[in-house]
Order: sequence, then C-alpha cells, then structure tokens
Amino acid sequence: MNRILIAEDAERISSFVSKGLQAAGYETVVTASGDQALAILRSSDFDLLILDIGLPGKDGYQVMEEVRGSGNNIPIIVLTARDSVDDTVASFDGGADDYMSKPFSFEELLVRVKRRIAEPSKESKGENSISVGNVELDLLTRELRVAGVEYELTSREFTMLEMFLKNPNQVLSREQILSRVWGLAHDPGSNVVDVYVRYLRQKVGSERIQTVRGMGYKFV
Repeated sequence: MNRILIAEDAERISSFVSKGLQAAGYETVVTASGDQALAILRSSDFDLLILDIGLPGKDGYQVMEEVRGSGNNIPIIVLTARDSVDDTVASFDGGADDYMSKPFSFEELLVRVKRRIAEPSKESKGENSISVGNVELDLLTRELRVAGVEYELTSREFTMLEMFLKNPNQVLSREQILSRVWGLAHDPGSNVVDVYVRYLRQKVGSERIQTVRGMGYKFV
C-alpha cells in the first residue's frame, strides 16, 4: 500500500484529504508543521508528500529545500491558498512536482496523486545520462555539462531540458511542455515556458533551442 504524508496545518483540510485518500486505498499520515514533516520523512519512507506552503515552524519552501537538499526525490504536490504566478514558479523551482491552489477539487487531487505515484523514478528508467552533441545531462546527480563546463539547474530546468534531450529535433508545443514539466492546466496566457527556455538558453547556448513560430520549440 502506498504511503502519503500530508503536511497541512488546517485540520479541516488535512482530515478531508486524508479520509479521501484512505477511501481510495492509500495509507496516510498527517502532520501540522514543517519541522514535524521533516522529522517524519527522515524516520520513515513515503511515496508522496502533499505539502502546504503556509506551515508553522519551517514553511513549505524550507521543507522542500531540505528534502531536495538531502537527495530525497519523493514526489511533492504543493496544496496551498497562494495562487500567484510567483508562488507557482517558486514552488516548482523549490522542487515541487505539481501545484494546486485552494479551494480545490478532491477528484482532481486524486488524479494527480495517482499520476505522481505511478510515474517511474528517473533512477529506474535504465539511463544514467543523456547526451546530445556536447550537452550532457546526468539523470542521477542532475548535473548539466556543456563542453565539459558544469552548470546548476533548478528542478523545472532539469525536467524541461530532460524532455528536450529525449526528443532532439522534435518540435514540442508549449502545451506539451506545460503538461510534462508543470503537470497542471496553466494559464494559457502565461509566458512561464518562454521564461524557462530563456534560462536554459543561457546555459546550453541560444542556438541549441530554436523557436518554431506558432508551434513551440525544438532542441537541435
């Protein structure tokens, strides 16, 4: 049975989510603070973390920083009342795999939980690195090397670059990138994909990621 840790300080919400997930066949543990969440994660194994940002003690951003800093790749779904673009981007940059704002539909949350738990980890895919030309991405250490020079990547940059490298010379639409990298229905008017493409171009070279007008981007 898959185990899910719910870090949420609003008892009404945590109880609602916990009971729903248990009815769907999951084992749940609930905690109301960031410090407790970190302690629980250090002492026991879980398959998913549902994380509120506005936690007492260490907030959700600090929890993600410590979790990812320790090398723990547990899928994280942020569930928060904060719904600005800045909060969304900050959550993904901090290591979140998905993001939902409150109020939310439990049915939608359950779909996302199932998707994240079912998604194979990068370590299990049988590939330790991907190379296209002089661009090499290590899937285990998440390190990027371009002509031997190492660059640091945020969580979203890593996932986007992985997608590009696994589909060289293939046009990827903004919708495809949003679905894979952000895993949610994003505001179609948002330029978040373009912003992150610009970040990657600064590291792999602007000529590597080409804009295909009216269609999307491709890595060459």
